[in-house]
Amino acid sequence: MAANPKFDIEDPAWLAHRYARVGDQIVFRYLPRGGHAAIPFLTDEYLADAPTHHMARTDAVALARGLGATPHCILHSAFCASTLLVRAMDHAGLAMGLSEPVILNDIVGIRRRGEMAGPELARLIDDALLLLGRNWADGERVIIKPSNIWNSLAPATLQLRGDAQALLLHTGLRQFLGSVARKGLWCRLWARELVEGQLRDGMVKLGLDAQAMFRLSDLQVAAVGWLAQHQLFAEMAGQFGRARVATLNAEDLLADRQATLAKLLDHFAMAGGRELAGQLANGPAFTRHSKFGSSFDAAARVEERRLSEATHGEEIAMVEQWAAAVAANAGIEMLLPAAL
Repeated sequence: MAANPKFDIEDPAWLAHRYARVGDQIVFRYLPRGGHAAIPFLTDEYLADAPTHHMARTDAVALARGLGATPHCILHSAFCASTLLVRAMDHAGLAMGLSEPVILNDIVGIRRRGEMAGPELARLIDDALLLLGRNWADGERVIIKPSNIWNSLAPATLQLRGDAQALLLHTGLRQFLGSVARKGLWCRLWARELVEGQLRDGMVKLGLDAQAMFRLSDLQVAAVGWLAQHQLFAEMAGQFGRARVATLNAEDLLADRQATLAKLLDHFAMAGGRELAGQLANGPAFTRHSKFGSSFDAAARVEERRLSEATHGEEIAMVEQWAAAVAANAGIEMLLPAAL
């Protein structure tokens, strides 16, 4: 990487990293394609030393028009191989994958604080998609995997951009609870933070009042977060239809990744078929840990789950039964429609 690369809006390596509300500026960080593959998320933790450029949002948007197309989206409910999948789809000549760009988190924060709403917020979302969607190469399409805090704004994303397709990636409730339990205290706190945000976004529609929420255990709160996202995904599938929104259980991806990737290429209207899907399915994304980069395969995943069940199986089973009753009361189907 050049020590001080010159800023060029036509170079997508200049990532639209943050939105600065004060001054209405876009903060760009320079990260070449290889740098994306080397890190799990596009967060400040990994980009702190990257070259930086500030530009007024209106100027950046004006210069970026015509440089790309609307990104497709991999939306997810967490702990469901979403980082793995966006990395698998990152293939020169096909697509460029962006894993959790923080500019989208900035927009969520602005909305939650009440700093923008309505048409003003919609313009900001549209501008961010324009800047993130700049082409890396002819014939490629950008695929964004946002943080799951973006989910409440996902319907607005698809309404604003009629040419965007979305995959709604999830895992079963038991697998989700097992991940939260296995990862320990920090993840139980993360689950509470997730639900706190969902409550602000109006996503939790399960018939639970504030007193009931306060009495829930950590894993019950995690189940609330999963149910709220599951309910939203079902609503999106009904609102936008199978032509634009498809759902996928991560278990199906891992069980037959070539066939699943072929279906995803078709859903995103990307040429390649089974031959290219085979290349993607045998790429490094499926043999290393998506967060840490170490070797990690199907056998390691099975062992992780075995240990989780051995340690936390009784608690998980109790919460799973409770969540099924909450779902039934709220009219939530545990299997999503519009399967890929």
